Amino acid sequence: MIRTVPGHTPLVLDSPHSGTQYPNDFAHACDPLLLRRAEDTHVERLYEFAPALGVAWVEALFPRSYLDANRDVTELDVDMLDGPWAGPVASDERVLSKVRLGKGLIWRKTDDGKPIYSRQLGVAEVAARIERCWVPYHGAVAQAIDAAHARHGYSIHINCHSMPAVASSHATEYPGLVHDDFVVGDRDGTTAHPALTRLIGEHLRGLGYSVSFNHPYKGVELVRRHADPA
Repeated sequence: MIRTVPGHTPLVLDSPHSGTQYPNDFAHACDPLLLRRAEDTHVERLYEFAPALGVAWVEALFPRSYLDANRDVTELDVDMLDGPWAGPVASDERVLSKVRLGKGLIWRKTDDGKPIYSRQLGVAEVAARIERCWVPYHGAVAQAIDAAHARHGYSIHINCHSMPAVASSHATEYPGLVHDDFVVGDRDGTTAHPALTRLIGEHLRGLGYSVSFNHPYKGVELVRRHADPA
């Protein structure tokens, strides 16, 4: 369910939301074409040049709506489950606002607010998704970053996404927001040195693109968990 390409440069790229291999056990009640709109479609093709340059690449083949690898395992809507969840559940209000939108670890709604399931999910079913998808994906990202750091003494990790031109009703806390061409997120300076963030933004603006920083996308679990600017 994961594709990896090792690299030999300090740069590591990953795409957690471009997967198109829908597992047989998904058992969703949503229109498949509507569900596919949750994908960061073709992000893997936009970056297909990278491995030839020696850049490490990690790609989720499973779809984001099945399990969102860019969410922590605690970001779970327990009301979706058919029994009690044994693990910890997030209590941070910033995290819970996304879960209420239906965009936690396991999606409950599409970006347009359509329900994905007409059933409750089994506790064992969700645990299996975590073990089969989340755990190996984060393991692959960590391994690629560690390998780059061991070779060069530093590494640069870019978590790759796409976005619609205008935010849908349940996509973010800012429905209807017209997005810039690029959003560069470093979780308000906590996951990258500000000089690196500025460098990327200035480069993109120099190419004629509009760029915003940390709004409406700051970066989520993959950069939070694996970043170490120091």
